[in-house]
Amino acid sequence: MNYIEVNLTVEPDFSEILMAELGELGFESFVETDEGLLAYIQESDFDQTELQNIVAKYLELTAIAATWKSLERRNWNEEWEKSYEPIEVGNQVRVRAVFHKPDPAFTYDLLIQPKMSFGTGHHETTWLVMNEQLALPHKGLSIMDVGCGTGILAILGAKLGAASLLGFDIDEWAVENTVENFEMNELSAETEVFQGTITKVPAGKMFGGILANINRNILLSEIPTYIQHLEPGGWLVTSGFYEVDQPDIEQCAINNGLKILRSNTRNQWATVVFEKAKIS
Repeated sequence: MNYIEVNLTVEPDFSEILMAELGELGFESFVETDEGLLAYIQESDFDQTELQNIVAKYLELTAIAATWKSLERRNWNEEWEKSYEPIEVGNQVRVRAVFHKPDPAFTYDLLIQPKMSFGTGHHETTWLVMNEQLALPHKGLSIMDVGCGTGILAILGAKLGAASLLGFDIDEWAVENTVENFEMNELSAETEVFQGTITKVPAGKMFGGILANINRNILLSEIPTYIQHLEPGGWLVTSGFYEVDQPDIEQCAINNGLKILRSNTRNQWATVVFEKAKIS
């Protein structure tokens, strides 16, 4: 499938709020530029009228203009490689592309072949989730990666000792990319990747840990289902949403019987870690 790249010329002060607005419309990733913001959405989800309404909404507050174009798969990959930089979590984790040299100073070296753009915002949430993973038990567990993207989180899970990994994504490129990245990292864990949503995970299939770095709306809709697949005492890491949305995510999880372990923020993005009660 193709993507639409929207080029927004706007003052930097408005970038964060525009990312939040566009995220509600289904835009998946963002790259901040000197002129404003690049935003990416699947072509089938793009609504020109909705975009123009957002531009009109902020036109009274600041100078803003938007143009857009369709990106073929080849061009999308080129854009991704141009903007991608290694992700580093302290001195523990370094996620690098095949065109970056390894750095032995890091404990965990994760290798990926970029096939789609994360964007600045997704770098933040990826960092947040990986930072939490370092403090969570993985050894011997089955881990589920919801909306796996490039499979980075699942790969770290394997390097932290997970026995098996299940990843899925609605995007066929992401599924292909995850499979390729699993192979490049020569993981010892059992792996399974499919195209689809949580509804395709068999009833009764349980996990000791679930990674859900998606967005506010999907989390609010699917948290009850995640819990059905979470073993007693298991953990759930949620991210992909802004700080302002954190109370909604927490309340949804609490209402479904989860306990908050901790939370963290980074440049207005948030992550919350939950635990399912153990059977006494």
